[in-house]
Amino acid sequence: MQGQALQGCRDAAGVADAAGVADAADAAGAAGAAGAGNFGDNRGMHEDASQNQPKTAADSKRRQRVRSFTMRGQVRMAKDFEDVLAEHGDTYIIPAPKGGATASIAEDAFIDLRKAFGRDAELIVEIGPGNGEQLVHAAQQHPERNFLAVEGWGPGVARCVANAARAGVTNVRVLEADAAQALPVVFGLEIVDDPSFVAGGFGVTALGTGKTTGRVDPSRPGSANPRALEVWTFFPDPWRKARHHRRRLVSDLFANTVAGVLQPGGVWRLATDWRDYAWQMRDVVEGSEHFANPHVGERPDPEDREPERGGFAPRFEGRMLTHFEQRGHDAGRPPHDIVGVRRS
Repeated sequence: MQGQALQGCRDAAGVADAAGVADAADAAGAAGAAGAGNFGDNRGMHEDASQNQPKTAADSKRRQRVRSFTMRGQVRMAKDFEDVLAEHGDTYIIPAPKGGATASIAEDAFIDLRKAFGRDAELIVEIGPGNGEQLVHAAQQHPERNFLAVEGWGPGVARCVANAARAGVTNVRVLEADAAQALPVVFGLEIVDDPSFVAGGFGVTALGTGKTTGRVDPSRPGSANPRALEVWTFFPDPWRKARHHRRRLVSDLFANTVAGVLQPGGVWRLATDWRDYAWQMRDVVEGSEHFANPHVGERPDPEDREPERGGFAPRFEGRMLTHFEQRGHDAGRPPHDIVGVRRS
C-alpha cells in the first residue's frame, strides 16, 4: 500500500516542481488535501466530500480552517519513507476518506476503531506523536492497551510507522489528519454553529466553522467508538510569536473536543517546554467546565505572570525522555506538565 502519507508526499513533489521552490511548502499542503484518504478500502465510508469544498480559490483561502501545524518538509521526506509505507502502511495506517481541506477527513466518515485495532481495549490517544518515540515506548510497556496516534504531517506518519514496525508492536494505529478537525468526526462529537468562527477559520470543521461542546452526538457514526482513557498532547508547536498564538492547538475550543473524546474520569496529559504556553495550557484546563486540575497551586513558576499560582503536575512517569525533549533541556527550557481530569 502506498497510503495517504506516501501519496501526499509524491503528489507534493510533483506540484512543487511546477510551482517552484518558493512555493514548495504551499504545494505540499495542497497535495495533502489532494491525496488524503486515497485508499482502495475505505471500510464503507463515503469518499465524496465535494459538497464541503470551497468554490473558488479566494473562498478556499478565506474559509478553510486555520491549522495548528505546518506541512514543511513534506517534499524532502517523500523518498526516504516510500519503502516503509509500502511494506507496513496497511498494518498501521487507518484509511480515511479525504475532506475538503488539507489534512482533513470527510465530515461523514466512520472510522471504526474496534475494527481498526481488531479488539476492544483501553484506548490512549496521542496527538502529534512526532517520530513516534513515546508512542512506541508506551505501546511496548502496555500491550494490553490500544494506542491511536493522530498526526497531520506525512513524514511524521511515516516515521511513526517505521518505529512501530521496527519495534514489532501490534497495538498502534496512526490516522493521518488534523486532530482538531478529525477527532470530532472519529468520536462523533456534537458540533454547534458559532458565527464568531466563520471569519477567522478557527472552528472544528474543514471550513473553519462550528465548535464542539464536549458532548457526544448520538446521530453521528463515530459516537459508537469507545471513549479514551487518556489523551496526550506532548510538546505541540508553540507558535512563539505573539501574533501566532491563536494558531496554538491547546485552546478553550480544543478542550471541548478532548472532553468529548475522554471517558468520565479520563485524563488529558499535556507538556510543553515554552513557559507562556504552559501557562496557557493551565489556564485552559482550569477554565474548562469539563476538567479539574488535580495539581492546583502546585509547583509555582517564578516567571509566571501569576508567580504564586502554580497548577503544574509532576513529570509524567510514563513519558520517556525523547530527543525532542532533551533538546529543550539543553536549551535551558525544562518542560511543564499539566493534567486535566474529565469531570463526570
